[in-house]
Amino acid sequence: MNDLAEDWRAALAEELPAAVELRHRIHADPRASGDEDDTAQRVAAALGDGERVAKTGRLIEISAPHPGPAVALRAELDALPVIERTGVEWAAQNGLMHACGHDVHLAALTAVCRAARRVEVPRPLFAILQPREETSPSGALDLVESGILEERGIDTVIGAHVQPRLPYGVVSAAPGPVNASTDEFEVVVHGQGGHAGYPHLLRDPVLALSQLVVSLQQVASRRIDPMHGAVCTIGRLSAGTAANVVPNTASAFGSLRLMRASDRERALEALDEVVHATARAYGCTADLRISPCEPVLVNDPALASAARIWLERAGTDVDVDFRSFGADDFAHYCGDGVRGLMLFVGLGETANAPSLHGETFLPEDAAVGQVAHALLAGYLAAASDPYYPEAAVTGL
Repeated sequence: MNDLAEDWRAALAEELPAAVELRHRIHADPRASGDEDDTAQRVAAALGDGERVAKTGRLIEISAPHPGPAVALRAELDALPVIERTGVEWAAQNGLMHACGHDVHLAALTAVCRAARRVEVPRPLFAILQPREETSPSGALDLVESGILEERGIDTVIGAHVQPRLPYGVVSAAPGPVNASTDEFEVVVHGQGGHAGYPHLLRDPVLALSQLVVSLQQVASRRIDPMHGAVCTIGRLSAGTAANVVPNTASAFGSLRLMRASDRERALEALDEVVHATARAYGCTADLRISPCEPVLVNDPALASAARIWLERAGTDVDVDFRSFGADDFAHYCGDGVRGLMLFVGLGETANAPSLHGETFLPEDAAVGQVAHALLAGYLAAASDPYYPEAAVTGL
């Protein structure tokens, strides 16, 4: 297995220049969630057509030298509705942007899979080009529910995501929960509007909603064990048309994030309680609509441990504590007969923006190699894990 790792890394080094060029082409011509056919075709041109999954995605067989459980490497196809402000020659011009590193992930996946075809890997290997990571309905959930993973014998999925909150050169291989669940919600408060000069005759939904935004913070601070945490965020408020008119309704749109699956039902019950009780306290009523999104992303502990060994052998600094209240539909690959491992690849000061999804977020091209090496380590972890019956002959 050590010889395989060395040969694969050597082949990967030769693939990286072309992968960086591919990254630039993908970045310059992004596609929105659900409209990723062009991006999928561009990557498939380098890897092979494969089969269509989740409408615009692809599942591509890379190598199947031996029978047995297969490993899949996943990268995301979609971009965000962000106007790019990076200033590079290959910046997007169509009102969309790869502001979450998906262009880097796709290029890295292409490099590591092309390199895999030049060596003999011990387990069947597939590439997942996944659509709709950034929006619902989830591309990962569609792919899992289709049964294609089971049909192709895939029982392990590996992902890697750039992360500016980690130093450059560090990869996080943390066991257990690493990304939060997320549920989006919309609240509409109904009152009685009228002239702003006669508040005693009205039931002001704006005032009720204002208190509601504050009160919702107790869902995280007073209803959930702080050792595990929760985040309740309001991202959009809407009410009224004039300064001297109290409207009949006011609305808010937000999200609830949790790091422990067992807290989810309790938090949603608290959300419902706070919304309706607060509205009543101001003489109003409220409608609450909850849209479930992603579950908690739970890394398989054995995979995380084995990946750490392979990363360290390659000279990579490994973090085992990093967790994020971001959410990722990769979580759907983690469970029900499939083991998942999401590795976070540090960008540090190589990113030109303080956070993901920013209009100037632009990882350096070196990140393509960093992500590729993380994916390679993830595959080696899966292939050498004692979970597999023949692992004893491969050895770590």
